[in-house]
Amino acid sequence: MFDKLFQAQQKAQEIKSRLDNISVVGEADGGRVRVIASANKEIKEVTINEELYEENDKEQLEELLIVALNKALVQADQVSQAEMQAATQDMFGGLGNLFNK
Repeated sequence: MFDKLFQAQQKAQEIKSRLDNISVVGEADGGRVRVIASANKEIKEVTINEELYEENDKEQLEELLIVALNKALVQADQVSQAEMQAATQDMFGGLGNLFNK
């Protein structure tokens, strides 16, 4: 039983490592504001097109940035959920074998 728990813990670490290496992108205003994050929801990069500084005021830029950030975080959630769902299926399969013994 402890072996199964240890395997589950190792699997969780593997998933976290994989999610650290998966990038997701959120964009606003046709890609002129772009956010890159890991699937673990760590913001890696923010890019704002130079033209936006001239065309928009501070509040508009902030709103565009929020839109791009939220899109990136939604994508990160989707990737993370898919990875966890696959791992859960593996784990329940293993736990089912544990209880059948």
